[in-house]
Amino acid sequence: MFDINELKQLPTWSEKLKESKLPVYIYGMGDGCEKLLRAFEEYGITCSGIFSSDDFKREKIFHGFKLMGLSELEGAVAKFAVACAFGTQIPEVMERIEGLSQRHLLVFPETAVAGDEYFCKDKLIDRAEDIIKVYGLLSDELSEETFLNVLKFRITGDIGYLSSYSAPDEVYKLLDLTGNEIYADLGAYNGDTVQSFVSYTGGRYKKIYAVEPSRKNYAKCVNRCSHLENITFINAAVSDYNDLAHFSVGAGRQQSISDKGDLIEVKTLDSILNGSHCTFVKYDVEGEDTPALLGSRSTIQSFCPKLRTGIYHRPYDILDIPLLVHSMQPKYKLYMRRPRYYPAWDLELIAKQ
Repeated sequence: MFDINELKQLPTWSEKLKESKLPVYIYGMGDGCEKLLRAFEEYGITCSGIFSSDDFKREKIFHGFKLMGLSELEGAVAKFAVACAFGTQIPEVMERIEGLSQRHLLVFPETAVAGDEYFCKDKLIDRAEDIIKVYGLLSDELSEETFLNVLKFRITGDIGYLSSYSAPDEVYKLLDLTGNEIYADLGAYNGDTVQSFVSYTGGRYKKIYAVEPSRKNYAKCVNRCSHLENITFINAAVSDYNDLAHFSVGAGRQQSISDKGDLIEVKTLDSILNGSHCTFVKYDVEGEDTPALLGSRSTIQSFCPKLRTGIYHRPYDILDIPLLVHSMQPKYKLYMRRPRYYPAWDLELIAKQ
């Protein structure tokens, strides 16, 4: 068991930056930098400049700041603090970040992947009962360690809490897939996760449903996986309702149901399956995880399929989604795993009997 006071006593990333009295430079541009600049304004932190790795240096002005290379910055400023504004799992970039953290105060502020709400320590602590409940639902020590370390990281921005991680095949080992799986891949992208599933089952399965909202990615998925037997392709988004909606096709993690974009079908998993059996569901729906799970309620309650879903897109998914899954199907054993990634993106919940 753990003491909630452990979390209460941790300094936040914004407190660490302000107390350091150092000039603060943001590492990285784009959407992450824009979110971080808004967070700086909210927390009363002054941004002294923006920089990139030397090999990504461009002659560019971003939000009134001339973009600098890291070497240029370190040559001009002796002591400064770094706030990282992007995510990466590229080993050499992660090593560069680790090197920076040895030379400078470095934090990875928590800015949500989806939506505009920021993670807030006070809001987290207000949910102490939920934290304790989720911790108690986890089924092994690695899950407990992962859960607490991610919470500590989100409060402090300290990458030291992300030093332990799971091997790429750890999730599939947990899922223990058989040759009788009926697999619903919700957010099939270009077919890569369909192929991973087929690889880990040795090509033995009963049925695959590949569901992807982006027309471009859907076409890639069909082209990549059409040779497989017993596969149904569905060009739709998944949620907790059936209708038409606009879909904004952004880059990578920015794709979402929106008020503009292509008009596409939105379906619940329950309606897709129409009462048919399912043994394994993967959710990769870029922040719509909770609605997609709610649209799977009948399937989850009737068949108790293995579940694999992200719990990192929104600030409190790490609490909300495990509690929702448990409320729908108390038979589940719950696990948390995360790959090597800065920040704590790609954190996953695995549920199985």
